[in-house]
Amino acid sequence: MPHAALDQTPLADRWPQVRPERLVAELVPPPRFDAERFGTYHPAPDQPSQRAAVETLERYAGKLASQPTGRRRWFRRKDEPAQGVYLDGGFGVGKTHLLASLWHAAPEPKVFGTFVELTNLVGALGFARTVEALRDHQLVAIDEFELDDPGDTVLMSTLLTRLSEAGVSLAATSNTLPGALGEGRFAAEDFLREIQALSSRFEVLTIDGEDYRHRGLPEAPPPLADEDLAQRVAGAGGVLDDFPALLDHLAKVHPSRYGVLLEAVDAVGWRGVQPVSDQNVALRLVVLADRLYDRDVPVFSSGVPLSELFTPELLRGGYRKKYHRAISRLTALAREACAA
Repeated sequence: MPHAALDQTPLADRWPQVRPERLVAELVPPPRFDAERFGTYHPAPDQPSQRAAVETLERYAGKLASQPTGRRRWFRRKDEPAQGVYLDGGFGVGKTHLLASLWHAAPEPKVFGTFVELTNLVGALGFARTVEALRDHQLVAIDEFELDDPGDTVLMSTLLTRLSEAGVSLAATSNTLPGALGEGRFAAEDFLREIQALSSRFEVLTIDGEDYRHRGLPEAPPPLADEDLAQRVAGAGGVLDDFPALLDHLAKVHPSRYGVLLEAVDAVGWRGVQPVSDQNVALRLVVLADRLYDRDVPVFSSGVPLSELFTPELLRGGYRKKYHRAISRLTALAREACAA
């Protein structure tokens, strides 16, 4: 649905500012999950792990609703630490849907954020202020927990330890690469090893299935010609950027502000897409792709297909999960743009 006041300023010409307090207030599920609940998740008939995950999370939500709130949690026995759930599975099996459903079912106060958003929050507030801001919450839900950056992993593990000690319940998701036989089990083991002291407090749920974003759907639309791109973006009331200029601009804007960068944007167009080979550039683009997906913003493009957005070297490297997720999400948004 169009915004009341569209802003067609190219993203590369925007300089968003965000107060730290807003970062905490906006730690909620993405808009596309506003109406999602356990009842709107439809497990695939041939994937019993999906039904089992729903049932387990519904029980977990019931426990959250009955546990002490606020300062009363300080009377929890020391041998009864806050418990957590960890959802592991391939791309597009509904992990975020289920995590958002748990968040909706949990009592206030509660926060929901991606791993990147929470690390950005620590960067904006500082570690001590972040712990203080979240320690009275009933639930902290972390989507897309990432183990590919040792520094960020240690930071998040320490943060979750402090919050768990304060009685905060935790939930997290992470991805398994498609077609990686057995990697789901190893990903879960990696997660439990990295969070060490917290590992005994997490129940691991593995969710199998196909990527729903592409299940039974046609291939992603081919790139547009530059002339057609300009017309389609203008017709959608979107913003058009030259792809190289956009990448340069993203380097000058903190990733925590990428969401604000997209305010009052109904569609985006990228002219002259070329494969990205620089890791830092690629990681910034991943964050932008996540924020576009969160807001359900259609993506038009010219140049190479979005499936070739990252070079083969990057897709084989340590951050490959991020890049595959970005391609999956951008492909879905390109398909939405084509249908608009």
